[in-house]
Amino acid sequence: MSARDFIREELTRLEEQGLLRSLRTLQTAQGVRVQIDGKEYLSFCSNDYLGLAGHPRIFSAVRDTMKRFGWGAGAARLVAGTMGPHAELERAIAEFKGAEAAIVFPTGYMANVGTIPALVDEGDLVIGDRLNHGSIVDGCRLSRATFRFYEHVDVDDLRKRLKRRGEFRRALIVTDSVFSMDGDLAPLPEIADIAREHDAMLMVDEAHATGVFGESGRGVGEYYGVADRIDVCMGTLSKAVGSIGGFVCGSRDLVAFLRNRVRTFILTTALPPAACAASTEGLRLIADSPHLRDRLWQNVRQVADLLAGLGLDAGRGASQIFPIVVGDPDKATAVSSALGDSGLLIPAIRPPTVPKGTSRLRLTVSAAHSAEDIERLGKALAEVKSSLDL
Repeated sequence: MSARDFIREELTRLEEQGLLRSLRTLQTAQGVRVQIDGKEYLSFCSNDYLGLAGHPRIFSAVRDTMKRFGWGAGAARLVAGTMGPHAELERAIAEFKGAEAAIVFPTGYMANVGTIPALVDEGDLVIGDRLNHGSIVDGCRLSRATFRFYEHVDVDDLRKRLKRRGEFRRALIVTDSVFSMDGDLAPLPEIADIAREHDAMLMVDEAHATGVFGESGRGVGEYYGVADRIDVCMGTLSKAVGSIGGFVCGSRDLVAFLRNRVRTFILTTALPPAACAASTEGLRLIADSPHLRDRLWQNVRQVADLLAGLGLDAGRGASQIFPIVVGDPDKATAVSSALGDSGLLIPAIRPPTVPKGTSRLRLTVSAAHSAEDIERLGKALAEVKSSLDL
């Protein structure tokens, strides 16, 4: 079979299974109201949780930095690509997270897929939650370490699977703190206890928690009071911070080690300096604007009450992410399309992003949503629930 025939056959198979995807092109800036093909939608699917992606202070930071540093970094960080904004951002992340040091990557995916193989190798054990983000899973598989799952947020299963820890040179436990497709939280206090019991390193991905959880917005580690027990803390700058990039923070020795070992840091061109400036300003905004986090949680509670009133099982409102699990991918697409007809943008999430049989609408809440926006969401969901037996 030729490559062309193989690709055509696979595309046909995806279409028959209801899994073929296509891109939507926004004609406006990111926000709670976006335009696609000339039609305005009220968006409940963005990861811009605090509404900072379009903030004027971030625009100004980007413009001012471009005037001085231009756009492209022009080289990898260890060659000639580290500029003032890169160093400033890493200092700002470390201060924000209460860590000794931080290292920045072009994306959160690159942070995970590079860091994990630097920490463990053949002869080591890496063990992760079954519903960890794909970037964590890919990093674990690339590490060449023995890779095991434990059942989702099941600390008893984690303990059981670590009983043979002594056979391995090193052990690494890695988990999301907020699970991106389910919106629930990892039991970090118990996991930190288990890591200590079994002399294992603990790595936590705070991508969907940074800026959202904790008194200062540092994440679920702060929320549970266990931030100082996390050996390797990963996060992203592309969600609540409103910019682009990923990071890892921890001890100075950890960061120095990663700079010398992580291939996704060493072998790639640095982020544009203006993107770093945007992230630094986003972190300042989070520190300066606790009311945004308060507003987000007010909206989360309103949406949780709304969904419960409609009899929709969409999690417990533990975070800003609500999964409305439909099951069948074609039905999930039909529900998304019906909501689109009402002017709401909530795309269907299908395998392989989520496990087979759990296709869903992933509804996310922003601080930028108004009470009226959420009321409109409720009316549209009520109509779809009635017409499509949601």
